[in-house]
Amino acid sequence: MATVVLAGGGTAGHIEPALAVARIWKAAHPEDDIIFLGTKTGLENTLVPASGFTLTLIPKIAISRRPSLSWIKVPMDLINSVKASFSIVKSADLLIGFGGYVSAPAYLAARLAGVPTLVHEANAKPGWANRLGALLTPYLAVANPVDSREFTDALITGIPLRSEVANSFVESSKDWSAARERAKIALGFDPKKPLILVMGGSQGSVAINSIIDRSLAALQLKNISILHSVGRLNLLPPAQGTYRPVAYIDDMAQAYLASDLIIARSGAVTCSEFGALGRYALFVPLPIGNGEQFHNARTLVETGRAQVITQSDFSAEYLIASIDELLLRSSQAPMAGDIKDLEAGEKIVALGEFAMGAK
Repeated sequence: MATVVLAGGGTAGHIEPALAVARIWKAAHPEDDIIFLGTKTGLENTLVPASGFTLTLIPKIAISRRPSLSWIKVPMDLINSVKASFSIVKSADLLIGFGGYVSAPAYLAARLAGVPTLVHEANAKPGWANRLGALLTPYLAVANPVDSREFTDALITGIPLRSEVANSFVESSKDWSAARERAKIALGFDPKKPLILVMGGSQGSVAINSIIDRSLAALQLKNISILHSVGRLNLLPPAQGTYRPVAYIDDMAQAYLASDLIIARSGAVTCSEFGALGRYALFVPLPIGNGEQFHNARTLVETGRAQVITQSDFSAEYLIASIDELLLRSSQAPMAGDIKDLEAGEKIVALGEFAMGAK
């Protein structure tokens, strides 16, 4: 029996791939113990226990993006976080990290404890935590080829899909056209009307929400249905006509399948799940961070399944003027989803098994 620790907290983009790998590992090794590392403020506090896995919290290293007096605390915060991580990782047989603040101290702790480590990078542009991790282990995996010297020889695995997305892909492959129509009906929309899915990430997007609000009347005049995930922290507007706002979408697989056009941030997991099930997307990358969201959608753009617009250029006027062209491109996009990420979880598990065996 082995113990596997997974580090990847904060956002759904780090947690969902980790959960997918955890499920696959548990299915292959039912006697093994799986422990997640997280912090008290991340989404892992909801998602991990709900999936039936153990979550252990460590102190968060808060690093502001701009120079700040808070940087003075970073060295001590890092030491405390590494100590807490070490107490958990020291008895593990493998650490698998997916990036985010929780991963950096876990990587350092694993190195100190001599525990094999696997790093998976989902974004086209690696974050600082995974760049650090890549210096400490030879076992590296990436979703797509990464233009980064640390990940030059990494195994290309894709991004592990949530089980409902993977299962939906397999079922839809029997008849993509029928599957898309069934999904639209199951969500309560007219299958003869185009459906736009709007989402701004796991927490929603105030910027995207405001543009949809200003565009709504004009879009409804075109007889377009809209499913709008506004985010749990944002005010839920009233439903009207063919417009249905929700705080959160539980069945994302159905939503991806049903939608003729998706307007969303281009987080790595969103791009992966859209790639598996979606038809056409307009991506509005988050304008902060290290620019990874601009790169994540590159392959989808190159294959004619998406286009990217900056948040500064995305406006109600643009959307109203462009919606007919966007829906036309959707009708010309491939009906089928992309299979490339379907076995990503299995590939990561296999690399992890190899790393454990090489200890």
